[in-house]
Amino acid sequence: MSSVRFTRLLHAEWIKLRGLRSTWYTLACLFVVGLGITGLSMSTAGADHAALTEAERQAWDPTNLSLTSYIVAQLIIGVVGILVVTSEYATGLMATTLTAAPSRHRLLAAKVVVATAIAVVAGQALMLASFLLGQALLAGQGVPYARLGDPGVFSAVAGGGVYLAAIALLSAGLGTIMRATAGALATLVGIVFLVPALAGLFPSWLQGLVAVWPTRGAASVLTTVPDPAHPHPWLNLGGMCLGVAAVLAAAFVLFRRRDV
Repeated sequence: MSSVRFTRLLHAEWIKLRGLRSTWYTLACLFVVGLGITGLSMSTAGADHAALTEAERQAWDPTNLSLTSYIVAQLIIGVVGILVVTSEYATGLMATTLTAAPSRHRLLAAKVVVATAIAVVAGQALMLASFLLGQALLAGQGVPYARLGDPGVFSAVAGGGVYLAAIALLSAGLGTIMRATAGALATLVGIVFLVPALAGLFPSWLQGLVAVWPTRGAASVLTTVPDPAHPHPWLNLGGMCLGVAAVLAAAFVLFRRRDV
């Protein structure tokens, strides 16, 4: 019976999310902006490659170059994760939802599953499309490009999808904790941009966080050329996922304890 109830909650959450025009606008923006960034970053790749030294050409990573769209994509897909929760707070319907589905942990779990499913599909589709577009543009300019079957390429593309899904989960947790779209988005921007930019100011005992922080160590999973600073990218991504799990755990606790 509990599995049937959870399935119904999943269906209800999917109906609510797909009924928001902002969801579809955001997903459309994800692909337009993401692929646009890929196109722009590849537009001068031929000239850039010709100007490289021999040592720099050894570190040429066409796969990572085509996946740089993740930098902006993580914010856009983060909005989807936030909206899964905050859209009902914004409209005042959360109290009604809790009346219809009083089991709070199941309700939030359903929201998280829906956010994850959307992020996995959209994020992986974007990473694959960005890779294919980027390599086609590189091939057209006569510079070295990668194929999906080359060593490390599929892992990098798949890792990009996993990374974006983790960002969506983090966003859903932040939305639950803050109950406001603007506040959750501002916090996400601080996490993925501000903290890494200020990482050099951290005391030595906090420097280890850089290895698992979004857009730093965890994002090294999108590369195919080994980075001496982050030699174990999937471990770094795993560490980031543990941090996301901690945020989600705090979100579940707060969601159950609050009145609404």
